Amino acid sequence: MNKLFIGIFAFVVTVFVGTSNISAQMMGMKDENPMVGGAAMYKTKDIVDNAVNSADHTTLVAAVKAAGLVETLKGKGPFTVFAPVNSAFEKLPAGAVEMLLKPENKAMLTKVLTYHVVAGSFDSKSIVAAIKRGMGKAEFTTVAGGKLWASLDGNRVILADEKGGRSIVTIADVRQSNGIIHVIDTVLLPN
Repeated sequence: MNKLFIGIFAFVVTVFVGTSNISAQMMGMKDENPMVGGAAMYKTKDIVDNAVNSADHTTLVAAVKAAGLVETLKGKGPFTVFAPVNSAFEKLPAGAVEMLLKPENKAMLTKVLTYHVVAGSFDSKSIVAAIKRGMGKAEFTTVAGGKLWASLDGNRVILADEKGGRSIVTIADVRQSNGIIHVIDTVLLPN
């Protein structure tokens, strides 16, 4: 009888501990990042370490590597990155991505990529608050030195670039150890 009791007690403890771990994981999940490109994004990883796992950002990752910006985006930050998906790069004129990835065009590629980065950590709440303070438009200075403008279309954040292009934030508030990513559907272009 003692062996049976000990066996049942051990089983109950194992189930309880296992259930507690699952419950703790589930409670933490409501505060977790959204999935991006079929991959989990972890707040404990930096911008580059998360981006390389997203199937939707392979072109962006290749461009960051070609521009030599990996170490910068792995830096302390904080950075806010408006990260175009692969289909955003496909909207560019034919051959544009290939041209930008050539070593002789590294300066131009760096300018385009750093135009998608703002120093500081701006989540969607702070962007919307800035839009409201700006009477419908917020201006952000990018790491490249250019300007981006944010506005609202219903509940969607729209970014306008210096060339008049527009991009929609499709996934907001992907938190990183060194900043935040907002996924966008169109590449932003500086002057």
